[in-house]
Amino acid sequence: MTAADPRTAILVDFGGVLTTSVNDAFRAFATGLGAPPDLMLRLLAEDPESSRLLVEHETGRLDDEGFERGFARRLAAAGVAVEPEGLIRRMQAGMAPDDMMIDALAALRATGVPVALVTNALGRDCYDGFDLDALADAVVISSAVGVRKPSRRIYAIACERLGVAPAACVLIDDLEHNLAGAARLGIAGVLHRDAARTVSELEERFGLRAAASPAG
Repeated sequence: MTAADPRTAILVDFGGVLTTSVNDAFRAFATGLGAPPDLMLRLLAEDPESSRLLVEHETGRLDDEGFERGFARRLAAAGVAVEPEGLIRRMQAGMAPDDMMIDALAALRATGVPVALVTNALGRDCYDGFDLDALADAVVISSAVGVRKPSRRIYAIACERLGVAPAACVLIDDLEHNLAGAARLGIAGVLHRDAARTVSELEERFGLRAAASPAG
């Protein structure tokens, strides 16, 4: 924290922040099917039934298999035939850890900055290979708490678990509407575009060198 910045804690998204781009993974999957690259993104954002399936799934009211069957039907209606079983895993197969972001958060936590992971869960296996308890002091997963971003409630839960006020927090997220939801509680936002820019902003806000530069 710098003298001019009262923020003392971090809330951080998972997919697209601690990993490579979710959108790029979805585009790669669609392209592999011979479909328009943005098909899945467009359906999830604009098709009412696909959007409903996503909300129900991310809030824990629809299991993986139910989402996969339903979304496979929406893809079929758009002219793309897919096998429902394992659809979520295949959609996210192009995602990988972003080590620069993970290392930066570890460096900040080592100086006493508390971190909460706040994530909308897509699939029960989306966190495989990650030790969430080692990444953050608190873990808030939408399907476990029954509410998803950008609802103010999920951010309030994260603040409660860290024991800090919303006005003491910065949210790192790659979606502007998630930042807007947090802002309604007084949480500052960092719009994540790439690790180098986000780490630079964290270094400036928290007054320390959070991680090594990309050049080493």
